[in-house]
Amino acid sequence: QVQLVESGGGLVQAGGSLRLSCAVSGRTFSSYAMGWFRQAPGKEREFVAAISWGGLRTNYADSVKGRFTISRDNAKNTVYLQMNSLKPEDTAVYYCAAASDYGRLRDGSWGQGTQVTVSS
Repeated sequence: QVQLVESGGGLVQAGGSLRLSCAVSGRTFSSYAMGWFRQAPGKEREFVAAISWGGLRTNYADSVKGRFTISRDNAKNTVYLQMNSLKPEDTAVYYCAAASDYGRLRDGSWGQGTQVTVSS
């Protein structure tokens, strides 16, 4: 079992940038696939980005491709989400997820979320 703590959310104007961090406890962080999801009010939680344990494989939702970048630092047990060119529709609570199976992040461990608000 791992514990995940997100940080870095906040209020930003449209066109701005934020970097989210997710610190993960546990000695086996480097063996986990990691992902970011988000949930806007009244909507279901949706996939944003994922990265494999070694960082060689990444996937993004079409809505964030070219604007968001997921990365990880296994020495620091941390995964990041760099968000550029933010839009009001990016407003949501962002959650970090960890799983041993890259394809089953939704079934893994979750953080408590961090709020991102983009003003127009």
